Amino acid sequence: MSEMAAAPPGLLATAGLKAPAGLMLTVGIAAAIACVAIAALTWLLPFDGKAAVFLLDHGTGSLFTDVYPATIQNLLHVLLAVGLGILVHRWRRARFEYRFLEADLLPTDDFTLLSLADLGKLRRQVLPFVATGAALPVLVDTAILQALNTRSPEQAGAAINIKLELLSHRLDLEYQTSRYIAWLIPTIGFIGTIVGIAFALDGINPTHLDMRRITSGLGVAFYTTIVALIESAILVFVQNTVQRREELALNAAADHCLTNLVNRIHVAD
Repeated sequence: MSEMAAAPPGLLATAGLKAPAGLMLTVGIAAAIACVAIAALTWLLPFDGKAAVFLLDHGTGSLFTDVYPATIQNLLHVLLAVGLGILVHRWRRARFEYRFLEADLLPTDDFTLLSLADLGKLRRQVLPFVATGAALPVLVDTAILQALNTRSPEQAGAAINIKLELLSHRLDLEYQTSRYIAWLIPTIGFIGTIVGIAFALDGINPTHLDMRRITSGLGVAFYTTIVALIESAILVFVQNTVQRREELALNAAADHCLTNLVNRIHVAD
């Protein structure tokens, strides 16, 4: 009555279904790249040049000359790198999810039906991949367990819907850190603005105007805001792109599971 068309475990193990590198490793590499880039720009850009002052606050009028490279601009660059590192990890995670859809985990022909005995065999194949947290193996395992316990395809479909809501909520929570960084970058930029203006106002004396101090302070005020707004816009754009891709992967996994698993379950009378 039924014919199993799922791939054997050996095929799945060699299909590139290996979870991406850990989040902390990816973020650490991104932060290291940012530090190397700051060091390279410090060496390449002329000291006190417009580009060095704008990008790095590296000039004679800097408020942070004694503690360079600990400037507001450099802090913004590192935060941007950390945020992008998180999003690179999420992008690789989305690609990992799509690989399961291409691995022939479930039958996709027009004729195969699955009996309860077939579901047991299929679950043994899927079980090693559930620990990765990938959506498709988790949804398949949930549907099979529900079908075996209730002998009802309808209950299996309902279980998938509930599990999909939980996975969607988990996915949204995993973007909280990148959203916080996207908010933190312009906030630090505005703090730099306040610090720069305060420094500039300190140079205003009724008897003697320190124009160098005033211009340096205003430069910090405006440059930090511009850099922060540009980098925040970049981070938000990348985040929306990556999150959309990952949400599409999650929806595709649920649709694949419903179409090629739940709709094929045949319970004998």
